[in-house]
Amino acid sequence: MAETNSTPENEPNDASSPRKRPGKKPLIILAIVVGVMLVVALVWWIFTRNEETTDDAFTDGNVVTIAPKAAGYVTHLNITDNQRVKKGDLLVVIDPRDNTAQRDQAKAQLGLAVAQLHQAQAQLDLSKVQYPAQRDEARANLLKAQADLANAEAAYRRQRGVDPRATTQQNIDSANAQLRSAQAELASAKAQLEVADQVQLQIRQQETNVEARARQVDQAKAQLETAELNLSYTEVRAPFDGFVTKRNVQNGTLVQAGTALFSLVSPDVWVTANFKESQLERMRPGNKVSVSVDAWPDMKLEGHVDSIQQGSGSKFSAFPAENATGNFVKIVQRVPVKIVIDKGLDANHPLPLGLSVEPKVTVE
Repeated sequence: MAETNSTPENEPNDASSPRKRPGKKPLIILAIVVGVMLVVALVWWIFTRNEETTDDAFTDGNVVTIAPKAAGYVTHLNITDNQRVKKGDLLVVIDPRDNTAQRDQAKAQLGLAVAQLHQAQAQLDLSKVQYPAQRDEARANLLKAQADLANAEAAYRRQRGVDPRATTQQNIDSANAQLRSAQAELASAKAQLEVADQVQLQIRQQETNVEARARQVDQAKAQLETAELNLSYTEVRAPFDGFVTKRNVQNGTLVQAGTALFSLVSPDVWVTANFKESQLERMRPGNKVSVSVDAWPDMKLEGHVDSIQQGSGSKFSAFPAENATGNFVKIVQRVPVKIVIDKGLDANHPLPLGLSVEPKVTVE
């Protein structure tokens, strides 16, 4: 019995059947995706071609280290960490007893100098009357001495002109002694008159004494002002509104002049953005800036470019690059740009310094 073929005759052969062509649908999808990407890239370029941004930006502000100008133990501490203070607030008090004693001593010295000045002024007023009177008295004494001399000369001539039997040797000697005494008194009166005649010079001497006492008063006043100034240094006050940070003082701490007690951070905050040098071509002061803060993504700040530093960051670093030595590799430099915040800050909750931000500058 013959075997029959199990394959139906009417079934098509796989080898002889034609292959199916791939469809055009994937190519169309790919073209659409590429087109959409090109459109998105074009739109993105149109909207961002006038914007410059960087992630190398941080909040910045004024920070002052507070240090006393007086040494001593801290007796009162009126601040805590991160406390907000107002300008003129009393923050720290240093033991003022030594400076108070110096102030009191300076006051006493000033009082003594003022008393000596008053005494010199009184002496000057008295000299303006006394010295002319002494001059007049000296002139009168000179006239009296001249009269006494004339009288003594007359008596001497009489004793010498009479008969020796009518007088005695004692009378002659007495007349001679009176003559010499009158001559001496006349010479003394002339000398006294020469001194008494220098009225203006004597008054000027008293005026000079008054001037010297006045300078002593000025010196005592300066010493008192210095003592009061040193006393005021025992009170450390806030130079401006701000926040206390990095406090390094406690009650009872022995501090020296110039010792850092704490830092005071101003609430005025700006942004320092380090842009690449290739981003500065069209950047100008006054350009509008929008700023996003990493710590608070929902906070949006608005500001403007205040100024561009005249030098790259590496130029003013502690160890600037020496490009004239060794092999040179060109590195894109960054230049600090100061951005002032105009809108978006909360006065009661200012931004801490050093926060990372991302500014977006709209250039012309």
